[in-house]
Amino acid sequence: GQTRKPVLLKRGMSATVKELLMSAEYILSAGNLNVVLCERGVRGFEDSTRNTLDLSCVPNVQGLSHLPIIVDPSHGTGIRSLVAPMSRAALAAGADGLLLEVHHDPEHSMTGDGVQSLFPDQFDQLMQELRPIAEVIGREM
Repeated sequence: GQTRKPVLLKRGMSATVKELLMSAEYILSAGNLNVVLCERGVRGFEDSTRNTLDLSCVPNVQGLSHLPIIVDPSHGTGIRSLVAPMSRAALAAGADGLLLEVHHDPEHSMTGDGVQSLFPDQFDQLMQELRPIAEVIGREM
């Protein structure tokens, strides 16, 4: 919190919303007001995805805090084919932004996260799909 650099605070996979907000308060109390929260999924019972992407966290956090919250559907699901639908849902839920992985050759990604990375053309398509959703809910992209 004392660095004064922007902080992207990602919710831990077992953290409650209250724990996420209290972690943010810890950073804020040290004088850093540049905090953005990130929902990226919590541990659940389902094993067909990496995490359970808790989109109810978005309006919940917005009702409890002034801090912006973004959603990371790439890590939240771990599956490329789920990134676009969960991105659309995150925007509809009121997310202030998205954190998306995009790679021109995901199978050869050095991070090992290729299975969740969109191809550039998929990213372009997703951006086109998000614009009308943003407009309907009174948001701008």
